[in-house]
Amino acid sequence: MTPTLTPPAGSLAGTAADERCDRCNAAGKLRLTLAGGGELVFCGHHANRYAEDLVKIAVQFSAEPEFVWRGADMMPSNSN
Repeated sequence: MTPTLTPPAGSLAGTAADERCDRCNAAGKLRLTLAGGGELVFCGHHANRYAEDLVKIAVQFSAEPEFVWRGADMMPSNSN
């Protein structure tokens, strides 16, 4: 059996310049790690538009330094 490693909170890298929004293909500003182990990337517009729903399925997030995600205040304190 191969163990699954979960990075410590705050150790996720920010979105790379070439990552694109999974919704509209714009430049990625927010990366979410899902409870099931997958990841999603969103542009600023879609990250904030769906913030209330995204915090329900995410266990960690990482945002570009200049981006303020409104869902950050809704996440448990050990994220980002």
